[in-house]
Amino acid sequence: MLLLVSPIDVEEAKEAIEGGADIIDVKNPKEGSLGANFPWVIREVRKITPKSLLVSATVGDVPYKPGTVSLAALGAGMSGADYIKVGLYGVKNYNQAVELMKSVVKAVKDFDDNKIVVAAGYADAYRVGAVDPLVIPKIARDSGADVAMLDTAIKDGKTLFDFLSKEILEEFVSEVHDYGLKCALAGTIKKDHIPILKEIGTDIVGVRGAACKGGDRNKGRIDRNLVRELKELC
Repeated sequence: MLLLVSPIDVEEAKEAIEGGADIIDVKNPKEGSLGANFPWVIREVRKITPKSLLVSATVGDVPYKPGTVSLAALGAGMSGADYIKVGLYGVKNYNQAVELMKSVVKAVKDFDDNKIVVAAGYADAYRVGAVDPLVIPKIARDSGADVAMLDTAIKDGKTLFDFLSKEILEEFVSEVHDYGLKCALAGTIKKDHIPILKEIGTDIVGVRGAACKGGDRNKGRIDRNLVRELKELC
């Protein structure tokens, strides 16, 4: 299982790299769960990240605006991101989600077919009116995305497992794999969740808070020793 760690700047990215993270995921928690960072930060992180490691970037907790989001996704790809993650926050249903993600896939893949597009839903979607998380595998499949992901929209201490049981998550992972896609799971993941996610076949586990001193995704800073402890469990 690959460990994705989400730094907000170059210094945190260095800590994630030294700790052994597999994917360096540039984000900006000030703008939300999957808040987008700036193009120059993505470029700087890509520059200091070994070529053997992949860089990911979020384009935000996005509205239902396919043109706007596809342009942002292309910007992330052109800035050096290998993974482009789209949080389907303002998207209400399957049809809207597929339309938006198809636009993203076209924008990104026309630029570079090797880029990896991630369709991300929210386990707590009902709290923000977003698309049903259990439809995300079909959205990823039908839009041509490469990865189906779940996170949590509201960061209030509740975790992925507060909204979806191990059994439901296992079915989610299995469905994603049946479609020939990769599965990423995140959402205030704690250290003791990682063996469970590995057991059910998760391909990528995403963390920020668990890799930060004090466990605080907003006020804490990523620490290489915490990253190393998490990586040992993957």
